[in-house]
Amino acid sequence: MQITNIHEAKTHLSKYIELAYEGEEVIICKSGKPMVKLVRYQEIKADRKPGYWKGKVVLSEDFDALPSSFLNILHGDEHPGDENS
Repeated sequence: MQITNIHEAKTHLSKYIELAYEGEEVIICKSGKPMVKLVRYQEIKADRKPGYWKGKVVLSEDFDALPSSFLNILHGDEHPGDENS
């Protein structure tokens, strides 16, 4: 564990960030009193709940239907912005 004061932490922030990233706790004090603890960030992954969206999402029958003009562009028959479409 590394203990430092605010002035030292501001002056050498990169050093203390690197220490925290490597797993060491860094305590930053003000007037000798501990104020904050700098530790490596670890993302907390929430457990997924099966069926959470059940009944909340409705898809129309034609949700994946594409307009023929768009399909023609994909197939190279037309170009975007053509007056002929």
